[in-house]
Amino acid sequence: MRHPALQSNSGSDAFTDLLFNALLGFVFMFAIAFMLISDPTKSGAIETHAEMLVTIRWPDDHPDDVDAIVEDPRGEIVWYYNRDSDLMHLDRDDRGVFADQVSVAGQLITHAINQETITLRGTMAGEYIVNLLHYKANYDAPLPVTVKVEKLNPVVTVVYYGEHELTGSGDELTAIRFTLNSDGEVTETNRLQKSLLVKVRKKA
Repeated sequence: MRHPALQSNSGSDAFTDLLFNALLGFVFMFAIAFMLISDPTKSGAIETHAEMLVTIRWPDDHPDDVDAIVEDPRGEIVWYYNRDSDLMHLDRDDRGVFADQVSVAGQLITHAINQETITLRGTMAGEYIVNLLHYKANYDAPLPVTVKVEKLNPVVTVVYYGEHELTGSGDELTAIRFTLNSDGEVTETNRLQKSLLVKVRKKA
């Protein structure tokens, strides 16, 4: 029969071995998980596949609803009734203060920025037309709206930036027309007016 002190030490040693093996298993699994983690510099690189970006903005907290209407060289049009068309996509239809409020834990939070963006995921040769539509006006005073067209690749360059005034519900104007060649380079810009609303209403 073993001495009681020896039995106690044996039990303690077994418990220590168990803890040590458990620790080794944990370290092993952590090492495997760490090796499976991808390069953080690569995981942070977001590929948007966007070639150009059209952004329109009007004063923050303003209740008016302004719409961007963009036509591509084939005559396809993107606006709030048709958010996606081949290479073009309307990222968000901003309706002024409407739907800009959300209740969080009983507190009403307002998203003040009035902005619409249209992304061109690719480009084709020809003319693009960017129009503004004052869909809903709440005041008699003209509404200032800025339009920015950016070429994103290989570096971000501003193709056009300008401010325009919309004068009431139904007012439509051509902010900018730009032409791209087969390499996606801008070869011409102008502001010759063309209504796109007439065209989309015929399709409706």
